[in-house]
Amino acid sequence: MLLVTDTHARPIDPAKAPAMTEEVPFDLIELLFFAYRDFVGDPDRILSEYGFGRAHHRVLHFVLRRPGLTIAELLDILQITKQSLNRVLKELVETGYVEQRTGVQDKRQRHLHSTPAGEKLALSLVQLQAKRINAALDGVGAEAAPIVARYLAGLIDASERHKVLGFLAKPR
Repeated sequence: MLLVTDTHARPIDPAKAPAMTEEVPFDLIELLFFAYRDFVGDPDRILSEYGFGRAHHRVLHFVLRRPGLTIAELLDILQITKQSLNRVLKELVETGYVEQRTGVQDKRQRHLHSTPAGEKLALSLVQLQAKRINAALDGVGAEAAPIVARYLAGLIDASERHKVLGFLAKPR
């Protein structure tokens, strides 16, 4: 564990530091910030060429992974407002990356599917991220993958963890 430091990498004077009940793992917090920056950075550059952003990426990803996903299910996964999703989804539908199909059993439902163009774009983004993840696992050994997965799952709110893990276990 690295020494707890301020934003300029200087040791914090304990007398001036706010009271903390737990040790603050600044090194892990900052590594997570930088890892996330680079993990989404590669897709961000490609998405910007289409006029899309990270919200578009998330929608494309989950629609690819779960064909037939409903709007309600996607809202639950992304935990964003309906208004935010509607804007992003409208752009993806109008540009031909996602299509909406009316539910067979419930005509009020809209099921989301990737178009061939949407699938191609989503796969190109996931391949960039897979390359980065696989390179990182190569650096620590592939046997670390289950440990990394447990660690990442541990970062998910306890109230959501079971649902997320269930979601991962049941691809459509």
